[in-house]
Order: sequence, then C-alpha cells, then structure tokens
Amino acid sequence: METTAGITSITLETTIQAPVEKVWKYWTEPRHITQWNNASDNWHTPRAENDLRVGGKFLSRMEARDGSMGFDFTGTYTNIRAHGLIAYALEDGRKVQVLFTPRGNETSVTETFEAEPSHPAEMQRAGWQAILDNFKNYVEASGRLESLHFEISIHAKPEKVYQTMLDEQHYAAWTAAFSPASHYRGSWEKGSKILFLGEDKDGHTEGMVSRIKENIPHRFISIEHLGLVQNGIEVTSGAEVEGWAGAMENYTFSEVNGNTLLSVDMEANQEHKAYFLEAWPKALQKLKAICEA
Repeated sequence: METTAGITSITLETTIQAPVEKVWKYWTEPRHITQWNNASDNWHTPRAENDLRVGGKFLSRMEARDGSMGFDFTGTYTNIRAHGLIAYALEDGRKVQVLFTPRGNETSVTETFEAEPSHPAEMQRAGWQAILDNFKNYVEASGRLESLHFEISIHAKPEKVYQTMLDEQHYAAWTAAFSPASHYRGSWEKGSKILFLGEDKDGHTEGMVSRIKENIPHRFISIEHLGLVQNGIEVTSGAEVEGWAGAMENYTFSEVNGNTLLSVDMEANQEHKAYFLEAWPKALQKLKAICEA
C-alpha cells in the first residue's frame, strides 16, 4: 500500500495456472466477466459491456442477489497493450492498472488501484482481492469444466416457479428427464448437504453429493457439487471425482413482464456435457408445463 499526495494506491497480485492468452480472454470478454466479477456469493454481475480500446468504455452491472441494491461499475480505457497491460480511469477519476506477465503456462496478474476515501483501505483491498481470487479460480476451473447455460420463460410468478422447482414431488416429476428415479435427499437451506439421486441401468443408486452454497428464496440458488454417489456409496475424493468436484450449478429467477425467466448456469466436464445438453431442455419444458398447469 502506498500513499502519494493524499492518494492511497493498493497493489494486488496472483498467479494463474493458464497461459496469458487465455487469462486475457477471460478478463476482457463480457460472457466471462459475468461469471467471476463478484466479491462474495451475495453479489453477482448480471450484465457486462466492454469496448476494449483506448477511449472505449466498460460497464459491469453489480447487484446484490436479493435485489436490495446495485450499481454500475464503469470506466474509460486509457492504455491497452494486448496480453500485457490494461489501464483505465473510473468515473470518479481514480486510476486502475492491470499487468499480465506470462511465465510459460502460468500468468502473473498484478492489479493496482487508487482507493476511494470514504471507506477503509483494508476493506477495499479485501473486496478487490476477493474478486481477483474469483477470477483465478474461474480461469483455472475452466480447464476441466465447461460452462453451460439454459433458460426458459414460464408464465408464472418467480415465487411459484421457485416453490414448484424445489417441492419434493414436483422435483421428481420435472427431473425425470435426467433419470426416471430422480429424487433428492437433504435440505435446500444455505450451507446444507444435499444428495441428488437416481438409478443406473442396473438399478443401483447413483448421483451427486452436493452443498447448497446460497439460497435466496424466489431469486437465486447456488449448488456446489462435492462428489458422487456410486452404488449407494458417497465418494468425495479420489480419481473418480477429480473431474467433477467443485462444479457449480446456479438457478436464477427473474420476473420479466409478468413471467419468470428461469436461467440455469452450470459447469460440466466433457464426459457429461452431451448428457446435460440433451436432458436440461426436456427437464425445463416439463417444469414449465407443471407451473403453467
């Protein structure tokens, strides 16, 4: 931390296990920015715009997931060197610089920003560092997991869609697209362990061991998958789960013109990608039919 002429500059650094070309892409493309640009699970970035050129502007819409507050994080680019440097000025004039330093298949990211005077510098350091840590985790996870997006408009209020989606009986009905014996065991409360279960072709119980990372009623659910259920046994370590553990599955409920836009964002490995691409649209159509009946 450095203070010059009354301005406090804070520098953060992290090393990412990915080449600089990939790190640059994930830092600058809006479809990726919306996935990592939050300091805590209670916040998200539903929309991002980026005109990556000197004089171009960027906008990240940052909102609390419970809808209680939100703001536009905006600025203008002052210097850009592809795969090396991004510098910009925020709306209030504060300056930010991001350096990308390649080291073989690793990339060092060094971010320096001028702190604003109305909040403690350490609080600002913690918030910016949390976002940088999210970025690192997102980039590194993308090497083994791919982000998939599904959405559907349902002619019902978010409250009804949310309640129907989680109701035990209805859950079994709409998720039958994944497995005819689909059901869950556990709680949807934040922090709770939950098992998503079905049967394989031989009638053995299989599924996922998961944790509810966040649950904001009628607005947002975040599920973190921790491992697998194989033949009725929970497996949370070892080679069987390395390609799956840590994957996220998020549901967002947005009211649009009296309807509910239900968005599903999930991470999947290559082994299961085709399965989800086929099953999720069918499952969402079934949920829509139940909610609209």
